[in-house]
Amino acid sequence: LFSSTDESSCYAFVETTVKQVEDTFKEFTTREDIAIVLISQYVANMIRFLVDSYNNPIPAILEIPSKDHPYDPSQDSVLSRVKYLFSAESVASDRR
Repeated sequence: LFSSTDESSCYAFVETTVKQVEDTFKEFTTREDIAIVLISQYVANMIRFLVDSYNNPIPAILEIPSKDHPYDPSQDSVLSRVKYLFSAESVASDRR
């Protein structure tokens, strides 16, 4: 599910192609009127290379569980980055 603040811009993907998901992700991450992109982890896994390479702070990408697929924290790109930052910070603080 991709979402924006405008209800008319809320899209649910049912039987869509990976290309359509890629194009919509690229569109939503370049729009200035969108602050957060909600995407189910299942759909994010379809375009994992795009989600993992996205590094702008706005719009923020938030992976959420879907009704039919369990959430896997090891697949979440945001959680992985946070863990990396905390581990790097921990290493840096140990050197002091």
